[in-house]
Amino acid sequence: MGFFERLKQGLKKTKDSVIGQINGVFKSFSKADEEMLEELEEILIASDVGIGGAEKIIGKLRTNLKEKKISEPEEAKAELFAIIEEVIGEDESLNLSTSPSVIFVIGVNGVGKTTSIAKLAYMLKNEGKTVALAAADTFRAAAADQLEIWAERVGVPIIKHTEGSDPASVVYDAANYVKSRKIDVLIVDTAGRLHVKKNLMDELAKMMRVLERELPDAAKETLLVLDAVTGQNAINQAKEFTGTTEITGIILTKLDGTAKGGIIISVKSELGIPVKFIGVGEQMDDLQPFCAKTFIKALFDEQ
Repeated sequence: MGFFERLKQGLKKTKDSVIGQINGVFKSFSKADEEMLEELEEILIASDVGIGGAEKIIGKLRTNLKEKKISEPEEAKAELFAIIEEVIGEDESLNLSTSPSVIFVIGVNGVGKTTSIAKLAYMLKNEGKTVALAAADTFRAAAADQLEIWAERVGVPIIKHTEGSDPASVVYDAANYVKSRKIDVLIVDTAGRLHVKKNLMDELAKMMRVLERELPDAAKETLLVLDAVTGQNAINQAKEFTGTTEITGIILTKLDGTAKGGIIISVKSELGIPVKFIGVGEQMDDLQPFCAKTFIKALFDEQ
C-alpha cells in the first residue's frame, strides 16, 4: 500500500467525523447563510482547528461568499476547502543545504520523539545521505539505549555518553564526529522537556551554543514533535517551546489515532510554524514529508 493510501486510511477517523459533518451541513441548507456559517465554525472548533483558526477561516468564507455573490451550498463548500488549503500554506522542506547539516529534535516525553528520529534517519539514508544520531537525552533513564536500538535497526552510527552526562558534551563529541567523518546529517535527540523545567530549557540553549561554535556554517533545523491525539494541548506545548527556542518545523505524529486532524490547520494558523512531517502509522516509512495538496486530497476526496 502506497503512502497516499495509508494517509487516506490514517485520516479516516478525521474524514468520517469532521468532513462527514461538514458535508452534512452543506446538504441540509438550501442556501449559504449566516446560520450555516455558524454551524461550520462549531464543527471546525470541535475538530481541533482551534477557536482562532475557525474564526479566521469562517470570516474569510463569509467575505468570499459576499464578494463573489455565492449562495449555493456546493459552491460555498468548494470555497471553504480552498480557504483551508490556503491557510495550511505551501510545503516547506528541510534545509539540509550543507554537509554536515544538523536537525535538533525536541518535544515532551510520550509524543513519539525517539521513533520519529529513527524514521527520519531511515528516510534520509534512503535518499542517499549519511546520517549520525546524537543521544543527548541523558536525563531519562535508558533513553540513549532505546535510541541505540533504533540506530542499529536503521544502520546509522550513534554518539552517546553514560546516563546523567552533560548533554552539551554529547553534542560536542557528535559535532566533531560528523566533521571528521564527513557525515551529511546529524540528528540530535534531546530530553523530553516540560516548560516548567527551566534547567532543561537552559540545557537546550547550551547545546545550541555548542553547535553554533563547533559547526557555525551548518544548516540547522529545530523540529518539534507533537502528538496529534492531544489536540489543543499540543498547540499549548508548542507555544511554550517557541518562547524558548526558534522552531523551524513540526513533526506531527499519530494522525491515524485521532478524529481531530484539524490540528494541522491549527498548527499553521495559530503558530505560524510549518508542519514538515506527518506520521500515520508504526512502520519505518510511515513518517513522510508533509504535502498540503496530498493531505487536502486525502481528507476531502469523496471517492
